[in-house]
Amino acid sequence: MIRIARIYKPPGKRDGWRVLVDRLWPRGLRKDAARVDEWMKEIAPSNALRNWFGHKPERWVEFERRYCGELSEKSELIRALRASEKEHGTVTLLFGAKDEERNQAVVLRDVLRAKA
Repeated sequence: MIRIARIYKPPGKRDGWRVLVDRLWPRGLRKDAARVDEWMKEIAPSNALRNWFGHKPERWVEFERRYCGELSEKSELIRALRASEKEHGTVTLLFGAKDEERNQAVVLRDVLRAKA
C-alpha cells in the first residue's frame, strides 16, 4: 500500500516505511522528530520544475505532466519504492507542502499505483 502524508503531522501507526520525497529538508523540522526512514530527494521534482510550479493551483495539470516526464527517467528509484512496499507492506510518501492535494507525493503515488 502506498500512502501520502504531510511530514509536519505526527507519524501514524499505519505509516509503515516513511520516505521523504522532497528535494529540500522541511523548514523548522528536526530530523529526530520527523521519523523518516529514508530521504529519497533524487525522486523529487527538479529544482527548475519545483520553482516553476511554485504551488500555484493553475499550474497543477502542467506540473503533473512535466513531473511524470521526469519520473519516467527515474525507473530505478520507482523500482526501489516498489521493493520497499513489498518489504514493508506500507510505504508513506512524505511531503512538506501545505497543499495536500497538489504536490509531488500525489503524482508519485499515482504513478506507483498505475504501474504496479
